[in-house]
Amino acid sequence: MAPKRLAQQIEFIIEIDKLKQVLRQTLLTDESRRENSAEHSWHLAMMAILLAEYVPTSIDVLRVIKMLLIHDLVEIDAGDTFCYDSLGNQDKALRETQAATRLFGLLPPDQGTELHELWQEFEAQATPEAQFAAALDRLQPLLHNQQTRGGTWRLHGITQAQVLQRMSSIQTGAPALWPLVQQIIEDCIAAGYLQAEPALEPAIEPA
Repeated sequence: MAPKRLAQQIEFIIEIDKLKQVLRQTLLTDESRRENSAEHSWHLAMMAILLAEYVPTSIDVLRVIKMLLIHDLVEIDAGDTFCYDSLGNQDKALRETQAATRLFGLLPPDQGTELHELWQEFEAQATPEAQFAAALDRLQPLLHNQQTRGGTWRLHGITQAQVLQRMSSIQTGAPALWPLVQQIIEDCIAAGYLQAEPALEPAIEPA
């Protein structure tokens, strides 16, 4: 029989395999299917390695990678909540907090506490590492929507204003990437992948 510590670690490792079953709204770039949350987390971790030079301050890249690999584990219990789903987002924080308590509670206390605190740091977005991690979490779906001709945007009727609001945290976490975000959005509007905001009618002066 394995020692208690190893048994807890193995139980957690087996449990998090369930993240591979959680489907996101985002399509793979070849449009063959929706990505799952485990694939999303891996993709973000790779982005952290490659794009760390665009952070305005010195950061702990390994800490960012850890955050990105665990930030969506709570979706095993809470499910993936579509970022533009206003109703689903109302109780998202509660559902995910409860999930974090259960999942990280499976681990030995030292490891469970470390991962739980990293998850909380990501959610609070108060440190440069968490802000960079959040910026990547926003950028990746933008790239996928660009590559899939507005896949998720077109499916749900998402507009330019909604995307800009969702992307705004990139200005804090990786401001050097903001011009890229703006260019992608402009290109997607020009290509018809994203709905532009209607132009305001000029005010009519009274006669």
